[in-house]
Amino acid sequence: MTTITHTPAPPPSRALHGIACAEIGMVLFVVQDVLMKTMLDTHPVWHLILARSLVTLIVLTPIILWLGGPHRILTPFWKLHLVRAALLAMGFSLFYSAFPLMGLAEVTTIFFSAPLMTALLAAVVLRETIGIHRILALVVGFVGVIIAMNPGSDSFTWVAILPLICALTYAISQILARQMGEQESTLTMGLQTIGFMGLMILPIGWLTNQIIDIGPEFNHLRMAWPTELARDWPQFLALSLVGMTGWMLLTRAYQVANASLVAPFDYTYMPIALVVAWVLFDEVPPTATWLGMTLIVASGLYLGYRELRATRHRDDPTNVAESTFAPGIPMPPPTPDETDTP
Repeated sequence: MTTITHTPAPPPSRALHGIACAEIGMVLFVVQDVLMKTMLDTHPVWHLILARSLVTLIVLTPIILWLGGPHRILTPFWKLHLVRAALLAMGFSLFYSAFPLMGLAEVTTIFFSAPLMTALLAAVVLRETIGIHRILALVVGFVGVIIAMNPGSDSFTWVAILPLICALTYAISQILARQMGEQESTLTMGLQTIGFMGLMILPIGWLTNQIIDIGPEFNHLRMAWPTELARDWPQFLALSLVGMTGWMLLTRAYQVANASLVAPFDYTYMPIALVVAWVLFDEVPPTATWLGMTLIVASGLYLGYRELRATRHRDDPTNVAESTFAPGIPMPPPTPDETDTP
């Protein structure tokens, strides 16, 4: 997702601080997804998402009450938060549902089409102007998505559509976040979204079980409460704390360093995930996934470069490009004066 923020150039120490936070955050996001993939063997996806929401609520609520100021529990934007939470709850339940049936690298590669979808929706819904260079970059990125999904091959399965739907719901939720702009703080945004997700995920799971006849290959979608629930509470706690810490570190990275400096490091999630999936799960992505990943990353980085280049021609030289993105994490809202120029 490409937005504009007004941020003064940070000193080298703060730049290194931001990069370090971003990189540690990416590692934690990979750890979170590995834990999720492992725990789905014995626990329904609904319970894992619920546990992450509950722990985040327990941690963030007292922090917001203590800090006060722009952070708040009650907000007039609760309806927008509710819609965003519904989109993210449905989307990420699909995203994680694909884990037992696809490789980690394949799922996340398709999901990284979300920034491209956000840029496209911003042009269509918000009437933001994009030039021919960005249009071509978007085309290249979506070609990469198609190649990664490889719909014409014998190995293609409809499960590959699940992370693509998640990417779309994530992109729509980001457009809604842009409607709020800086009127909500990052902590409030996270608390509201994650809190509502926790309230919604069990009804969504129950409804899914009522509508769909779930076969044995989709045991991770059943609503049955496993006997290992009490035994595995340390894993639930680790999953929740790792995900929340990763989100807070990435938010911190964009607070202390220029977004144009931090944004490219978001994409390091994919090579880290590739190595971890190969070591832990003996997963070797097919050639189509490698090629698609290359095109998606190249497209996303070029979009950020074009935005940064455009801001350097404006009167305010401190404008920087922001391309905040991480799997499974609700992101902070961009500033209200964001624009996109050709």
